[in-house]
Amino acid sequence: MRRYDFVFLLLSGFFLASLVLANAMVFKFVDIQLPLFGLATISAGVLPYPVTFLCTDLISELYGKKRANAIVMVGFLVSVYMLALLLLGKALPVSHLQDESIQVHYVAVFGQSTRAIFASMVAYLIAQLVDVRLYHFWRKLTNGRHLWLRNNASTMLSQLIDTIAVVVILFYGVWDWPEIGAVILASYVYKLVVAAADTPVMYVSAWLFRGIKEQSRHRNLIQEAA
Repeated sequence: MRRYDFVFLLLSGFFLASLVLANAMVFKFVDIQLPLFGLATISAGVLPYPVTFLCTDLISELYGKKRANAIVMVGFLVSVYMLALLLLGKALPVSHLQDESIQVHYVAVFGQSTRAIFASMVAYLIAQLVDVRLYHFWRKLTNGRHLWLRNNASTMLSQLIDTIAVVVILFYGVWDWPEIGAVILASYVYKLVVAAADTPVMYVSAWLFRGIKEQSRHRNLIQEAA
């Protein structure tokens, strides 16, 4: 397999794995120490989720807007597939070989995931498409310079949209607004810290895979001329 295709598959794999794990882990909450905020409560699903934005930014940088939008849509379809199978598993009766309490445990673990995945699907699709669009807006505005700017500016705004949407959809009517607001704030601050921390990864990856970037540009020119 060529390096051009392998790197894309690698980024896509990390993107999809992080998305699925974020959906699966969303209902467990953990306390973490955040700069300036001290002890804060966030969903465990927030831990892998910023990786999805790093992956789409890298795909945007190396392969272009079309491939980035394509992987976003694949992620949406994977979420739909995951939701459908969880609902099917919930509806199917437990085997006679197992205790009926297995159904209770299944619903306890995966029953809430249907709402979580729905919330994630809505927020994810909006935020990721905004992220890709903003990334290329800043890239065009700066003539391809200032990688740190398009990486952080696109991610920080799109993750704000995502955080507000997913927490409100998940917990509206379940928690009071002060609790919802506290989780939104803590989750967003965590995402900002991760977004700033992944900037060196963007620079190192862009340097390591600069040949892929040139190959993508050459392919795009050929397609436009055809």
